[in-house]
Amino acid sequence: MSWKYICKSHDLIENAGVAALVENQQIALFFVPATNEQVFAIGNWDPIGKANVLSRGLIAHLKDDWVVASPLYKEHYSLKTGKCQEADVHVPVWPVKVVDEEVYVKVA
Repeated sequence: MSWKYICKSHDLIENAGVAALVENQQIALFFVPATNEQVFAIGNWDPIGKANVLSRGLIAHLKDDWVVASPLYKEHYSLKTGKCQEADVHVPVWPVKVVDEEVYVKVA
């Protein structure tokens, strides 16, 4: 696994998502300053809605977890684990680090 540079931290939007293409995979990045991790990376593909839309979802704190609500059918996906709270599906997650205002995602 290696760390891939994605963007500058000021390119991220507070409490919102942005999409990035990393090694032919769409990743949704979320900047949530209220958390210890602050930046999360999950798959952008909504397995229920069958579209790359999770970066456009709304962030919420639900059942002691930070989640994104899919803009299609409103399922909630954990930003930490990728697990859906309403169905037995999940999206991939990647480790993220911010170094000198540069955002990196660890990919295989």
